[in-house]
Formats: sequence, C-alpha cells, structure tokens
Amino acid sequence: MDIGQKVKVYRLRDRVSNPIAQRLGQVGIIEGFKMTDGSGVGVVVKFNDDFTTWFFEDELKVVQ
Repeated sequence: MDIGQKVKVYRLRDRVSNPIAQRLGQVGIIEGFKMTDGSGVGVVVKFNDDFTTWFFEDELKVVQ
C-alpha cells in the first residue's frame, strides 16, 4: 500500500464508533501511515467528505 492509492474498507477488526463503522464498504485515499501499538502500522485514509481516520492494513483492500 502506498500514499495516494485508493482503498476500500472491507472489514473492521474491533468495535469502533458509529462514524467509523459507517465507512465499511467505502473507498478512500491513503494519506499516510502511523504507528499503532509499537509494532504495527496503521493506514491513514481520507474519504470524499474530508473525514480522515486510520485502519489496520488487514482491514483495507487496494482498489484499482
């Protein structure tokens, strides 16, 4: 996964707030990366409505 790629949220690993849960099935663009728990990397995704949040890599699939 690279910055600028389109990704689709296809699953949510944990319980999340409603605004994030509503992103399931939506497509956004990778804006960057962040450290999650000291060893994992989260992917920061921005959606068409300017909402930005992060997901684990295994929660996303690259869209062509």
